[in-house]
Amino acid sequence: MVGSVTRGTTGPDRLRRVERWLAQTQGPRLRRAEDPLVVDLGYGAKPVTVTDLQRWLRRVRPDVRVVGLEVSPERVEAARRALAGVRGAPEFALGGFELGVPGGGRPVLVRAFNVLRQYDEADVAGSWDLLRSRLAPGGLLVDGTCDELGRRATWIALEAERGPVSLTLSVRLAGLAAPSAVAERLPKALIHRNVAGEGVHDFLRAADAAWARAAPLQAFGVRQRWIATCRDLATAWPLLDSAARWRLGEVSVAWSAVAPRAGRA
Repeated sequence: MVGSVTRGTTGPDRLRRVERWLAQTQGPRLRRAEDPLVVDLGYGAKPVTVTDLQRWLRRVRPDVRVVGLEVSPERVEAARRALAGVRGAPEFALGGFELGVPGGGRPVLVRAFNVLRQYDEADVAGSWDLLRSRLAPGGLLVDGTCDELGRRATWIALEAERGPVSLTLSVRLAGLAAPSAVAERLPKALIHRNVAGEGVHDFLRAADAAWARAAPLQAFGVRQRWIATCRDLATAWPLLDSAARWRLGEVSVAWSAVAPRAGRA
């Protein structure tokens, strides 16, 4: 079993931003899957994020099979006890980055949230490769992190065949001072790269500048200001979504624009 026990902090709806994104943007991937197996990796001390994920994905694929994996036997047993007798509850099993699920199977979606953040940056690439090798053909891995209340989140989407394809920022717009406020919640692969000369640093600086230019639109609401910010960014950056996602406080950019640059420590 590959992996270490994480702090395990969790709470209801903490991961709602990525759950909404998975259900709405990855719904076609899940519907196409021959085996609708989804893994919530390293779900923590309580099973609530696994049940939240299942609730969102059942709107897309009612027969989805959601499995929560943990390397802690105590957490697995606690989850099973908590949901004992609940009809249609998710499954829980011992497992780490090797993604061993009861009965076998290769997942079409894997969520690893607030997991790799607790590892060293040097461990990320190898963990990604192992996880991707266990995905079903056409599968997707989401590696991300968020704050304690789920108001600021970021995640990297990685395809089984191509590797990382995008970085998504998702924030609660009310009270947002600037897009770069999400920087402290960047995934492990990027959090130490928010320095001059790195793509993610340039992207966040560009987002802050666009946010400042859109300040007059604050009179029409912070959502309009964010949408204008994203439209501005789209003139110079390879954004992968549109106003339908931007209005939710999201923006996704191609990984090639923000990936760590070779030769930097």
